[in-house]
Amino acid sequence: MSENKRTPLYEEHVKLNAKIIDFHGWDMPLQYTKIMDEHMAVRKHAGIFDVSHMGDVVVQGKDAEKFLNHMFPTKISDLENGHAVYTAFLNENGNIIDDTIVYRISGDKFFFVPNASMIDTIVSWVRKNSSGYSVTISDYSSDIACIALQGPDSIKVMASLGIKDPGPFRFQEMDSGKLKFSENKITGRKSAIISGTGYTGEHGIEILCSSKDAASVWEAVLKEVKAVGGLPCGLGARDTLRMEKGMLLSGTDFHGDRNPHECAITFILTNDGEFIGKEGLSNPVKEVFRGFITDSKIIPRAGNAIMNGENQVGNITSGTLSPVLDRAIALGFIDRKSAKPGNSVMIKVRDRELNATVSRPKMVP
Repeated sequence: MSENKRTPLYEEHVKLNAKIIDFHGWDMPLQYTKIMDEHMAVRKHAGIFDVSHMGDVVVQGKDAEKFLNHMFPTKISDLENGHAVYTAFLNENGNIIDDTIVYRISGDKFFFVPNASMIDTIVSWVRKNSSGYSVTISDYSSDIACIALQGPDSIKVMASLGIKDPGPFRFQEMDSGKLKFSENKITGRKSAIISGTGYTGEHGIEILCSSKDAASVWEAVLKEVKAVGGLPCGLGARDTLRMEKGMLLSGTDFHGDRNPHECAITFILTNDGEFIGKEGLSNPVKEVFRGFITDSKIIPRAGNAIMNGENQVGNITSGTLSPVLDRAIALGFIDRKSAKPGNSVMIKVRDRELNATVSRPKMVP
């Protein structure tokens, strides 16, 4: 009997004969059919993912905006109601503890989504740093389910379900249409949050609803996804999709040891005030995050050395076979002197050396 955590959709995955794996202490679907087929369904049509293992933390109170400006390198006070922003929690040295999306519900109410493996760490970090601020911090991670609908045909699926497309990094409440909802702890109403976010690089939404509603929402969305030629998708396709688009994975591409400059996400550095980790961001940057496109189908793995001639100039953090490019790709950190896109490098994979071209992290436009 598994002692792992399970999302409210676990039984739905079992019904679909998904291959279940242990993912950071969660029983999650790796795949339902073939990872390649699920990947291409998202690139060409639509896919549905269970991402309910992610966290859901609400911060509210008269100092909520001021507090989050202190917590993030992104200027949260610039965020309008109904808008979201990608950012990261930094430690005192300016390194990324975890990346996240922050949503502004109202003037004094926000919520953010930590990665599954980092929920307890982040909740503790936020509470530890809240001293002196008039805020309430509530962890609703076990009460909220999240279902991601991704792909170019996601707009058709939304329309068939009566969902208005909120647009990228915007969100709205939905309490009518074909989907009916119980009380959502985030909003305190019988509704779901429909958010224009995702982790695939494709157009789509994430539906945040009460865990009680998860199965009925999943079934309704899946039916419409299949109608446009789409598929249910597991963690395998989620990983290959995010790698093609150069998206960081917490705990894989960084472990509290890299800052936003190194991770090529300097766009999050919009906070001109004081925030945790600000001083550490002035440290010199020696390596940067890049993509690597090989001429092989042999997949580089975490820890593989990146070579420029006889010199090691970096390390791979994650790799996969790109279904779109039909060759192996990788992400990793490389010395700034060798990091120019178009440069040729070698990647050592066991007893082989793979030819690779340095790319911006996003390898598939």
